[in-house]
Amino acid sequence: MQRSQEKHKSWASVDSVLDYEHGGMSYTARRTTKNSSKLKFVVILLVCYSFFISFINYGRVSRDTESPVDSDALTSGKKNIIMMVTDGTGPASINMARYFRQYRDKLDIDDVLTLDKYFIGSSRTRSLSSLITDSAAGATAFSCSLKSYNGAIGVDGNKKPCGTILEALKLQGYKTGLVVTTGITDATPASFNAHADYRYMQSLIANHQLGYDTSLGLVTDLMIGGGQCFYLPGSHPQGCRDDEVDLLEKARNSNFTVATNKQEFDQLQLGANASLPLLALVAYYNIPYDIDRQENEYPSLDEEVRTALTLLTEATKDSDQGFFLLIEGSRIDHAGHSNDPAAQVREVLAYDKAFKTVIDYIDSAETETFMVSTSDHETGGLAVGLQIGSNYPEYRWKPDALLNATKSGEYLAKKFSAFQQQTSDKSELEEFIKTEIFETDLGILDYTEHEVSHIINHPESAHDHFVEMVSVRAEVGWSTHGHTAVDVNIYAHCNTDRGKAALHHYLGGNVENTDIGKFWEQITNSDLQHVTGLLDGTKHVPTPAEVEDEVHMFEQEHGFIDHRAEAPELP
Repeated sequence: MQRSQEKHKSWASVDSVLDYEHGGMSYTARRTTKNSSKLKFVVILLVCYSFFISFINYGRVSRDTESPVDSDALTSGKKNIIMMVTDGTGPASINMARYFRQYRDKLDIDDVLTLDKYFIGSSRTRSLSSLITDSAAGATAFSCSLKSYNGAIGVDGNKKPCGTILEALKLQGYKTGLVVTTGITDATPASFNAHADYRYMQSLIANHQLGYDTSLGLVTDLMIGGGQCFYLPGSHPQGCRDDEVDLLEKARNSNFTVATNKQEFDQLQLGANASLPLLALVAYYNIPYDIDRQENEYPSLDEEVRTALTLLTEATKDSDQGFFLLIEGSRIDHAGHSNDPAAQVREVLAYDKAFKTVIDYIDSAETETFMVSTSDHETGGLAVGLQIGSNYPEYRWKPDALLNATKSGEYLAKKFSAFQQQTSDKSELEEFIKTEIFETDLGILDYTEHEVSHIINHPESAHDHFVEMVSVRAEVGWSTHGHTAVDVNIYAHCNTDRGKAALHHYLGGNVENTDIGKFWEQITNSDLQHVTGLLDGTKHVPTPAEVEDEVHMFEQEHGFIDHRAEAPELP
């Protein structure tokens, strides 16, 4: 009875809103007086809808119609293929970064991201095993042109290694490369040049990347990013491998140019002073967020991209074949997992800068060069707008709160933990939190004593509290620490008219993520099934130790271990 009364009260509230919006006429009265015009209204609505659908499709070539470009002609000639991935980036992340940049730089509302200018459609992202994909299945859709289960690295739904576009092009004589800001053995890059039943098999993935334990041998000429961890023996202080193999040493002995820090990377002179093959792993794990990155310690994504483009262009200038390059803005995803808006906007802008470098390269290239940029999935369920409390929400969000924050939650959690281990004095810790973290690093001056005491009493959740304080003040919301099923944007460019027409024909509108892989297959005349047949004998099954370490590897990947370490109790 009580539930029935509550339901009646709820509908009564709806009626009151309708009364207000329609000049006080009751809902019942409106329903009675308007019954005679309902059919007419519906007919008009359907006509308007049909006109709208026709309008938005005007000029768009349906994928069910004949291609505007002859398929034989499209596959002819030398080509460069650039696949770009904004890991974990949904439309809201682009929106937030766009308006943050306009606010920060005092720009006109029409001064948008470079990405915005090359938008052509959107992609559906579900995997074989779930309506919400992970990065492994998402990247395998791009690389193998097929749906697989969450966690799959270059294997199909039956856990059989599947030929990737990178491997197919390498066999055709292309030069190939990977550029990321996470570990090079992470899911997205690994899905292009490795095969593993599960994404956490990163020791095996590293082996594959250097040509070991795979029937194809070495297929990647250039790898730039982080991830020394799985290239170093398990006994090394920073090693993560489950054996004593030193892949960095093996690479050096195989005539790789190897760079393991910023100084060695700078000696490459953005590719002008280097040769292939190149292995530049400049961090043990992930390269720090751009908001935290020190320029003298780690390269930017843009520097990595410039280096790769220079080297691959030089290596293919006298060849009949071009290059394939994967570029990933990897840590946008990590910021989404952490619900850290200040870190995420800087990651998106760092990617946009690298994206512009690619656009400029394409426009000046003599070789026909295709670029597609998309996301594997959205992370965090970001909403650029947050209702705080029970009052009717304000229609605004505040980019100044993101501008005031100059460090990520990841960085601050480590900073807080380090200071906490140095003192047992509660007053010192309170002062440190207020002045060093809230005021200096987060730019928050309106903090409350409750916020201070919460961090002192719950140090294990300090990271989450830091980023939540920023999100609330910026009035942006998050629905999850995981992924979502949101469709993601597709951006594309080519320096030929036929290439532009083909991109819009095959990838314009709303497509499956596998359609991107199929597009690469088609324009390069690749046969991924043939490559799949060559992968027999490739090791891809996990060892018992790898199964045992699954949870640990996942937590480490997303930074959940370091900032949640045990902290001493305070008096």
